[in-house]
Amino acid sequence: MNLRILSYNIHRAIGVDRRFYPERIAKVLAHHDADLVLLQEVDAGAPRSRELNLARELAKLGDYPYYAVGLNVQLRKGMYGNATLSRYPIARERNIDLTLDGRKARGCLFTELELPAGAAAPLLPVFNLHLGLSFKERPQQVGRLVRAPEFTSLSKDAPCVVAGDFNDWWTRLAPLFTEALGFVCATNHGVGYQNAILTYPSFSPTTGLDKVFCRGPITILSGKRCRLRISKVASDHLPVIVDLQL
Repeated sequence: MNLRILSYNIHRAIGVDRRFYPERIAKVLAHHDADLVLLQEVDAGAPRSRELNLARELAKLGDYPYYAVGLNVQLRKGMYGNATLSRYPIARERNIDLTLDGRKARGCLFTELELPAGAAAPLLPVFNLHLGLSFKERPQQVGRLVRAPEFTSLSKDAPCVVAGDFNDWWTRLAPLFTEALGFVCATNHGVGYQNAILTYPSFSPTTGLDKVFCRGPITILSGKRCRLRISKVASDHLPVIVDLQL
C-alpha cells in the first residue's frame, strides 16, 4: 500500500503576518491530501487561538476521522504540543515526555496506526516529535525517545516512522538515526545539511528543520516541501510531504 505523510510545524496557526488563521493551515492540508498528518505547536484552550482545540478543528476541517494530541507546554491559560491526524484508526497512543531539567517542556506523541490489508504489517508505529532549541539538549531528547518502551519494544525489521520538527539546523542528529538506529531519511536528497529539504523560514527557507525518518520494509517514493503560495505565510515553517510504500 502507499501512504502519504505530511509533517508540519503550524506555529499555532498564527502566520508570519501575525494573524491567527487556521483555515490557511486547512487549505495546505487539503491540497496535499495526506493519509497521516503530523503537527507541531498545536494549541488547546489558549486565548491566542480563540481557546480552540486546534487538533480537533483541523481534523474536522480536513475530514480526518482519527486524531491524537500530546500537550507539553503549559501556558497561563491553555496548553500546546503535538497532534497526529489520521485516515486510519489509531490503536494506541501515548505522549512521551522528552523534557530535560531547566528546559522548555518537549514531547513526542506516539501513535500506532491500524493499516488495511495489503500493507507490509498490520500496525505502523509513528513518533511525532518537537525537539529543543539547544544543540546540547537534542541528542539527550533523542536518547529519551529511544529508551521509551514504545521504541525499545520494536523490532528493527518492523516498519516505523519518526518525524517532526527536529530543530536541527546542521543535520547533526541524522547519524543517530541513520547509522546507529538503522533509519533512512525521506527528507534529504543526499548526505549533509546542504541536501536537506529546506523548510524554515517559510517565506525564504534556508534550513531543513522538519524531517521524516523511516525504518523497516518501507520504500520511499518521494519527498518534497509544500510550494503553495499560501504556505509562505500560513506558518513560519513549510510542511514536508513524503510518499511511502509499505
